Amino acid sequence: MSDVATEIIGPNFQITRLAEIEPTPCPCGQARRAFMNDKNDVASMHLVDIKFDSETHYHERMTEFYYVLEGEGHIELDDERHELRPGTAVLIQPGCKHRAVGSNLKILNIPVPKFDPNDEHHV
Repeated sequence: MSDVATEIIGPNFQITRLAEIEPTPCPCGQARRAFMNDKNDVASMHLVDIKFDSETHYHERMTEFYYVLEGEGHIELDDERHELRPGTAVLIQPGCKHRAVGSNLKILNIPVPKFDPNDEHHV
């Protein structure tokens, strides 16, 4: 796959090099957001480097799936604290106040539907 550009959009597929996408600040740290183009409304995929002082927030319409790739820390879900380590998966439904905290914590985040910055509400 060495000939793949950062993003390829085909008639029925998309390919991206997630690690090569420019990071964007988010409440949890820095996110590399894939599949955010107008050819896709289903879901997006984010590679997120969690910061230690992440901000509590919630979404009214969006469900999020977190999968911990590396590092350790915890996630706060509606004021309950749960440990995070590689291999942990989390489902966050609309309305759930949440934030992840850790050192060297990297997650894969899949928002459904596709991430909408207007559906990010700070607490």
